[in-house]
Amino acid sequence: MSAAQNDSRKRSKKRYGHHTKRWKGSRELEVGMEGILITCNMNERKCTAEAFNLLSEYADKLYGPEKLQGNNSSSSDEEDAEEEDIDAALKKEVEQLQSSGAKHAKRFQALESGANNVIFIRTQNLESDKLVHHILSDLHTTKKKKSRVILRMLPVTGTCKAFQDDMVKYLTTFLEPWFKAPNCGTYQIAFKARNSSHIKRDDIIKAVASLVGKLNPKNKVDLTNPELTIIVEVIKAVCCLSVVKDYTLYRKYNVQEVVKEDTAKPEVTKEKTDLNTAEQKEKDNSGDVTQEEQKDRDGEKDEKGEAQAE
Repeated sequence: MSAAQNDSRKRSKKRYGHHTKRWKGSRELEVGMEGILITCNMNERKCTAEAFNLLSEYADKLYGPEKLQGNNSSSSDEEDAEEEDIDAALKKEVEQLQSSGAKHAKRFQALESGANNVIFIRTQNLESDKLVHHILSDLHTTKKKKSRVILRMLPVTGTCKAFQDDMVKYLTTFLEPWFKAPNCGTYQIAFKARNSSHIKRDDIIKAVASLVGKLNPKNKVDLTNPELTIIVEVIKAVCCLSVVKDYTLYRKYNVQEVVKEDTAKPEVTKEKTDLNTAEQKEKDNSGDVTQEEQKDRDGEKDEKGEAQAE
C-alpha cells in the first residue's frame, strides 16, 4: 500500500508541476504581443502598481474610462443554473469564461518580461506609442513627479523572434510607415539585449540601418537630435520593436529625468567663466602689491639674520 501511495503522489506532483508551468507560460511576454516595457529599480511589485495607476490615469483621458462587458447577463444565467444540475452549471460557466476572455480583455495586463527589473504591460484596444508619448509630454510640461520606482517606459508596437533573419524580415514591413519613400527622416537606433547571447549589437544595428537606407536613401542617421528613434529591445528569444518621436527631448523616455528642470548650461558656463576671469584679475592685481611687500619682508628677515649671526 505504501508503495502504491508513493507512486500516486509522484504522479500527482508531476501533473501539478506541468499545469503550473503551462499557466506561468501564458503570463509571459511572447511573440505577437503589443504593450509597454517598463524598467525599474529593484522593486518590481511596486513598479507594477505605479504603472497601472499611471497608465490608467492617462488612458482614461485619451480613450475615456474603461468599459468592461460580459456581466450584464449574470442574473439570467444564475436563474437558468438553478434549474440545471450542478455539473452542467459549472461546465457552462467555464465555457462562458473561456469564450469571453479574449473579447473582454482588460486594457492592461502585467506579464513576466523574462528579465530582472523589467516588467511588460500588455495593452489591448489602444496605441501604446501614442499613450506613452502623451504621458511623457505631460510630465515634461508640468514637471510633476508621478512615480518613484519607474525608470523608463518604452512602447512595444511589434514583436518577432529574436534572430537576425527573423528581425530583418519583420522590420522590412514594420518600418515602412516611417521610412519608405516618400516618407523619410533622420533617425537613430537604440538597441538593448537582455538574457540573450546569440544577438550581437553591431550586427543588428548595421542590418537595421541598411534596411532603412533601402526603404529610402534620403533617410539619414542623426545621433544628436533625430526625428525618430528605432527602439530594439531583445529579451531572451523575443524582440520588441517601436518607432518613437522626441526620444532625446524626453530623456530616453525616462520618467524620472523628464520631470527635472532644463538648465541652460552654456549660459551658466559663460557666467562662471567671466566671474573666474574677474576674480583672477583681482588676484593678479593684488599679487603685484604682495610681491613688493614680500621683498621688503624678505629684506628685513635677512638683516635680522645677519644681526643675530654677529
